[in-house]
Amino acid sequence: MAIYAIGDPHLSFDERIEKPMDVFGKEWENHADRLKENWERAVTEDDLVIVCGDISWGLREEEAMADILWLDALPGREVVIKGNHDLWWTSVSRLNAISERMTFLQNTVFTWGDVGICGTRGWICPGTEGFAAHDEKIYRRELLRLEMSLQEAKKAGCGTLIAALHYPPTNNKLQPSGFTELLAAYGVRTCVYGHLHGPDAYHSGFKGTLNGVTYKLVSLDYVGAVPQLICGTPAGEAGSERGE
Repeated sequence: MAIYAIGDPHLSFDERIEKPMDVFGKEWENHADRLKENWERAVTEDDLVIVCGDISWGLREEEAMADILWLDALPGREVVIKGNHDLWWTSVSRLNAISERMTFLQNTVFTWGDVGICGTRGWICPGTEGFAAHDEKIYRRELLRLEMSLQEAKKAGCGTLIAALHYPPTNNKLQPSGFTELLAAYGVRTCVYGHLHGPDAYHSGFKGTLNGVTYKLVSLDYVGAVPQLICGTPAGEAGSERGE
């Protein structure tokens, strides 16, 4: 069994949603087809894929359903966290009733053998230009949600912890934050995140190892629409990690 991660599918299969992604550059041309091809080449039914938010451009659950079901039909099992554009996200219990193969994660842990998958959406971190009182409130709330998830993993006795965020865990100066402190304190092995798009933004997220935690940017355009191997033994041909 292997665990992969990818962020920001930005799907819009519902005919009511018009959001062509290729206007954002060649990295987004036919991105859904490329993601499907790479996913099916790499991921088996015995594998797990962490999806780091921004699943659908739908504004309501009914508009996002075609995108959710498209992901659900791909090989393996998925653990999904919320992105800033996932405005369709309703209650987790309601979403988790959609499919037995897809888990929408919030305030808890998903266990996969000895591995605990923890996570939350995250938010911009202190030190980011324009960070205000409103941001501080959301930032603190997201720290609480992450710690709740990590605590549940410890209660479950998970030997290896993987964390998933949508936002980067640092500001654009790559300074430590409450997120990086929590992840290190709980002994997280790897943290994956998305949100950053385009060459001008990629450098705004920390990539590498800090206090024992390895951080990986897995936004779709950054990884070329290839799910990234996080741990385990791959059975497919794709899934190789992007070199930093």
